[in-house]
Amino acid sequence: MMRNIVAGNWKSNKSINEARNWMGEMGEAMDNLPKNVRIMVAVPAPYLAALANEKHPRIHIASQQVSANGHGAFTGEFTADMLVSCGVDYALVGHSERRSDFGETEALVSAKLKQCIESGLGVVLCCGEHLNERDSERQEEVIESQLESALHGMTADDMKNVIVAYEPIWAIGTGRTATADQAAEMHTFIRRWISEKFDRYTAENTSVLYGGSCKPSNAKELFASKDVDGGLIGGASLNSDDFQSLICSFT
Repeated sequence: MMRNIVAGNWKSNKSINEARNWMGEMGEAMDNLPKNVRIMVAVPAPYLAALANEKHPRIHIASQQVSANGHGAFTGEFTADMLVSCGVDYALVGHSERRSDFGETEALVSAKLKQCIESGLGVVLCCGEHLNERDSERQEEVIESQLESALHGMTADDMKNVIVAYEPIWAIGTGRTATADQAAEMHTFIRRWISEKFDRYTAENTSVLYGGSCKPSNAKELFASKDVDGGLIGGASLNSDDFQSLICSFT
């Protein structure tokens, strides 16, 4: 299993034409990008099917959202099965913005993850602590609680379809930044927790990504840690040149 991953999250940005241009630029650059990195991008929902059909084979498409329910009378929702049928590879689950801005609870995050696993859809499970939790040195307690809740009932075999993304929420758009040592410390904690919850093999084969203001200027230092397997990238993923620089940080 290739642990190195650079995943973009466009959030609510780009028109469909801008998205296609980005995909084209990435396709043209692919021969010059390291082969030991999985490349992923979470695009706005209206573009998922089109871009999944048009993308370069090395690019994995992710949804930024997925329903906690199966098929039925859930207006506005789209299921994990629907995403799979459209050629989508992964879904983000538990992103800090979904938790804080849209009120997604631990129970909802767990339900979404289970829907994905049952449908064969890969999961990027996001976890992270707020500033007050970091300042009170409760970060490990918070992350453990989030992981325990989301992964309750999961097996080691289920974990083959799960990527974990650590988001230090206090370091996103606040002016404060997490140091490479702080990132490494939390990634090591997460991998140790996975080993204790499941087994060492599972821990060694689960990608743990960093999701806190990662950009070309700090990526190489962040990715140098043995337990930081790449990044879940926000703003720096919107420009294909910046995104390529992040991918090349592994060389």
